[in-house]
Amino acid sequence: MKLPTDTSDILIYGSYGYTGTLIAEQAVEKGLYPLLAGRNESKTAFLANRLNLPYIAFDLDNSQTLHEVLDRVKLVLNCAGPFSETAKPMVEACIAKGVHYLDITGEIEVFEYIASKNNEAKEAKIMLMPGVGFDVVPTDCLASYLKQQLPDANELELAFKGANKISRGTALTMVKNIHKGGAIRSNGQIIPVPAGFKTKLIDFGKGERSTVSIPWGDVSTAYHSTNIPNIIVYTFTNKGTIRFLKLSNKIKWLLGSRWVQNFLRNRINKKLTGPDTQTRNTSFSYIWGQVKNLEGKKRTALLKTAEGYRLTAEAAVLAMEKVLAGNIFPGFKTPSIGFGYDFVMELQDTERRLLD
Repeated sequence: MKLPTDTSDILIYGSYGYTGTLIAEQAVEKGLYPLLAGRNESKTAFLANRLNLPYIAFDLDNSQTLHEVLDRVKLVLNCAGPFSETAKPMVEACIAKGVHYLDITGEIEVFEYIASKNNEAKEAKIMLMPGVGFDVVPTDCLASYLKQQLPDANELELAFKGANKISRGTALTMVKNIHKGGAIRSNGQIIPVPAGFKTKLIDFGKGERSTVSIPWGDVSTAYHSTNIPNIIVYTFTNKGTIRFLKLSNKIKWLLGSRWVQNFLRNRINKKLTGPDTQTRNTSFSYIWGQVKNLEGKKRTALLKTAEGYRLTAEAAVLAMEKVLAGNIFPGFKTPSIGFGYDFVMELQDTERRLLD
C-alpha cells in the first residue's frame, strides 16, 4: 500500500481497536492530525474516512514499510495489543529512526523490555514511555506522590476500583496471560506468585471492599518511578472471582492449552465491545495507595479519576501533546518521571486526597 501524501507528526498504530478509536477521536477533538495505521486495511480506512484522517495499513513484520512510515513522523502511539507481540518491532524501529515512542500497555514484561532499551533510546535522543493510559498513569502518579510524602518508604501497595466492563483488546491480553499467575516486587526483584496470591480489605471512600493482588503494570513501573523495592497491586473484585483465581493455579496447564485459549478468544471476539458512551461519561475510577517505611510510618492517599477508558484517551492525547511541545527526556520514562506526579491532575474529573 502506498504512503499517503498527507503529512503528520503522529502515527497511531492499532487505531481501529476500541481504545485506539477513542484516542483517535480525542486527538481530532484536540486539533491533532494523526496518521492512522493498523494491520486491517478496511477497518483502518473506515475509521480514517470517518475522521477525515490519512491512513496506511501494514503489518509490523513488514519492516521496510514500517521504517518508511517512521521517516515521516516524530512520534508513535502504539495501541495494538497484545503489546508483547507489537512493542518490540515498533520500539526497535523507533530507536533506529529517532522517533519517540508511547503506548498504552499494561504488561509487566513489556515495561521491563522497554526499560532495558533505556541507553539505546538516550543515544537515539528519543523518549520511550509505555503505559500512558489507565495502566499506569493514575497508579504511577499516585505512587510518586506518596513517595514524596514519605521519602524513605520501602513498601508500596496500590489498589483500584472502576467500571467492570472491559474492551475486547484488554480481555484478549488477560486471556493470553491467564495461566501465568501473579507477580509482585520483593526486595527490588519481580517474582512470580500464585494467582490470587493475597487479598486485602480496602476502603476506596465508601467502606471496605474485597480486593485481590494482580500482576498490574506498576509492579514494574512504580519501582522505576520511586525506587521502592517492595510493591504489590490489588484490584476490587468479588469473592467468586477470588475463588476462581485460586483454583486457576491448579489448572494452569489447561488454561494455557491451545484449545482453551482459542475457545476463550472466540468468545471474546463475539461478545465483547467495551463500555458504551454513557458508561464512560458517567462512571469513575478510584485508586488507593499506601507507602510504609521500616519504622512502620505510613502515608495513604486516594485518587478519583474518570472512567478508565475515558482516562486512557485523555491521558494518551495529553502525553502526545506534551511530547510534540518539546516536553522530552531521552530514554525510558514512566509517566510520572517524564511529566511529574501531577500529570494525572491535568486530566478531567481527577481529585486527590491525602488521608493521613
